[in-house]
Amino acid sequence: MEIKSTKLLYTIAMLVLGFFMILPFLWMISTSFKTPNEVFQYPIQWIPQKVTFEHHLKVWTGKESFLIYYMNSLKIALICMVGATFLSSLAAYGFSRIEFKGRNLLFMFYLSMMMVPPQVLFVPKFILFDKIGIYNTHWALILPGLFTIFGVFLMRQFFMSIPQEITESAFVDGAGHFRIFFQLMLPLAKPALATLAIIDFSWNWNDYENALVFLLDRDLYTVPLGMQNFILEFNIDYNGMMAATSAGIVPMLLVFLVGQKYIIQGITGSAVKG
Repeated sequence: MEIKSTKLLYTIAMLVLGFFMILPFLWMISTSFKTPNEVFQYPIQWIPQKVTFEHHLKVWTGKESFLIYYMNSLKIALICMVGATFLSSLAAYGFSRIEFKGRNLLFMFYLSMMMVPPQVLFVPKFILFDKIGIYNTHWALILPGLFTIFGVFLMRQFFMSIPQEITESAFVDGAGHFRIFFQLMLPLAKPALATLAIIDFSWNWNDYENALVFLLDRDLYTVPLGMQNFILEFNIDYNGMMAATSAGIVPMLLVFLVGQKYIIQGITGSAVKG
């Protein structure tokens, strides 16, 4: 009885915390349907007196349509997600299943690169991208986005949790590393792959700093940069910004809903063995 009461208290506490976490999102959606005079009205009116779709229509059909930013972000995020998931899995297989001298030391050195702040790399990347001719193109965001240290770490930990005897049996049957990787390890790693794909998509979809530094032309802008259209010379169009933000979270919600059942399983599996 005492255990049930404790679980009930935990459930209630989580519900309360969850409610406060989604409160800003509720305000965002509510504001997107309000008139400008109602935005900072106090006390807050969660349900607009007069629901208007003007701001949502302006986001897609206005002078600078959000559609181009949406398509740019989808292009970059999807290419980076697929590429980073595959390359991270390939590198993780090497670190977890192929024995070579200094493997663990090399892996620790690779992980240590996570301690380097990404802002430190802006100038070297700017010089490099300018030299090879990809500055002010989407390749300046796509190429670095194909490689993620966290992805290699996540997949390596998951592969380490798979019994070594499985791959040894495959070697005995005459399978090589590539066949084992594609036909054995990847099918077993679906939870970790889905988890990495969701996380990587979110990273690239929300990437503001790299887009700000490496993109100049408006027709190349991504969704985070497109939000600047609502910051006017003398004021800020909060209604339009909230409408654009509401539209901006839809792809992330869809990706999460599709792969949510794998997230806990993937992270738990990756933490089983270090």
